[in-house]
Amino acid sequence: MTITRQQKEKTVRDLSEKFSRSKSIVFLGFQGLTVKEDTDLRNKLREENIDFKVARKTLIRRSLKEVNIEGVDDIKLDGPIGAAIGYDDEIAPARIANEFAKTNNKLILSGGYISNKYLDATEIKALALLPGKDQLRAQLVGTIKAPVSGFVNVLSGNLRGLVNVVKAISDDKKE
Repeated sequence: MTITRQQKEKTVRDLSEKFSRSKSIVFLGFQGLTVKEDTDLRNKLREENIDFKVARKTLIRRSLKEVNIEGVDDIKLDGPIGAAIGYDDEIAPARIANEFAKTNNKLILSGGYISNKYLDATEIKALALLPGKDQLRAQLVGTIKAPVSGFVNVLSGNLRGLVNVVKAISDDKKE
């Protein structure tokens, strides 16, 4: 299907706007996905505030250049490519795509950008294995909380012992 110059310019503007707001972009090869599989993938991405846009590779490259993302000429994109664009969590697009690719071998992680730095497919897959922001925050809070909780337990143990001694003395005096 041929598209007009105006449609191409609009696509480049839309992609450039999305790329400029994004925290991460993951390129996905999706050749062979059925409509149902594509819909499932898009729904999973949408739940995490991630856009999935399909466009010609030349338009994707032009959009990346417009927002001054480095190394655009070096990226290798083969076959039909879609871009999963994450706005909140840098790791979420890679994590969701990797989980989906485990159950569907037609989806291929082709690379991506995080903080305007290009990562190849193996780096994106390694990144996908990291826990999400919320999980990392919970682990950090737990790590910070552990010594404080231990200290409180030690102090309350001493206080509990003192109360038991005072109670025993008072019980002895009553007898």
